[in-house]
Amino acid sequence: MSASSPRSPTFCRTFMSDVEPLFKKLCLVGLGLIGSSIARAARATSAVGQIAALDASPQVLARVRELAIADDASGDVASALNGADLVILCTPVGAIGEVARQIAPHLERGAVLSDVGSVKGSVIAQVAPHVPQGVHFIPAHPLAGTEYSGPEAGFATLFENRWCILTPPDAEGEAVEELAEFWKRLGAKVETMTSEHHDLALAVTSHLPHLIAFNIVGTAANLEQVTQSEVIKFSASGFRDFTRIAASDPTMWRDIFLANKGAVLDMLGRFDADLKSLQRMIETDDGQGLFDLFTRTRAIRRGIVEQGQDTAAPDFGRPHDERK
Repeated sequence: MSASSPRSPTFCRTFMSDVEPLFKKLCLVGLGLIGSSIARAARATSAVGQIAALDASPQVLARVRELAIADDASGDVASALNGADLVILCTPVGAIGEVARQIAPHLERGAVLSDVGSVKGSVIAQVAPHVPQGVHFIPAHPLAGTEYSGPEAGFATLFENRWCILTPPDAEGEAVEELAEFWKRLGAKVETMTSEHHDLALAVTSHLPHLIAFNIVGTAANLEQVTQSEVIKFSASGFRDFTRIAASDPTMWRDIFLANKGAVLDMLGRFDADLKSLQRMIETDDGQGLFDLFTRTRAIRRGIVEQGQDTAAPDFGRPHDERK
């Protein structure tokens, strides 16, 4: 890593000294993978002047203090929100309404209130009733993550070259522009759309793939003809990739599926129909149909790589032992 690399400590220190913060104080509510990554990235890029952290778990707050990724991790709600002009809710979708209700009396007039939830319609329905007058509520969803969770799982470069989708009730406005600039400072690319379109798009690109991964790994674990030890021992690369997705946080994904039930069930119905079509191709020895399908899906993969959303390296860039 060179001294001028965006990931190097030297770069971060130089960058911080040259750039004015976009917000005076950021308060993060929920310090798991996403929340702790925002804290690290916001500090590394000087996107905010101060960082406060709130979490329902005293153990998480203690870990945040040990990691020194926030200026205030005392757990005092009034203190954390005092002077915060940007508040981001990083809690599970199922709990976000209650969290919004609890913090609402402490939100500063003129502050931007946002979130990172993977479902937007449900988040808006839960949070909007508690937003005080004068607070700008702008839902957001950074399309980034790993299968790990907790404050120690975060890292500052998580959002680099990833999309962050904003779904503001009003597509225009200074507050929307400010939040977009914040995410760009963290390295993300920003898109704005309606909450309805977001939930449909993510049902296809994120929620359904996770549902399939959970099911495939569960099916493998339940096979009587193959022992669980054999499933682990002989797992090929395709199955290993499904297990990585299936290792995602159970609470978060339970809430996502229930919160985006309508769109997920619609996509699941479409997937079921396509799966039956694929089954018929195999049953009828329709080699041309299989070849055409696989050709189309291969093109999708190439498009993802060309847009920089994944690596073109063999086996997704995994390190391999080069010894003969």
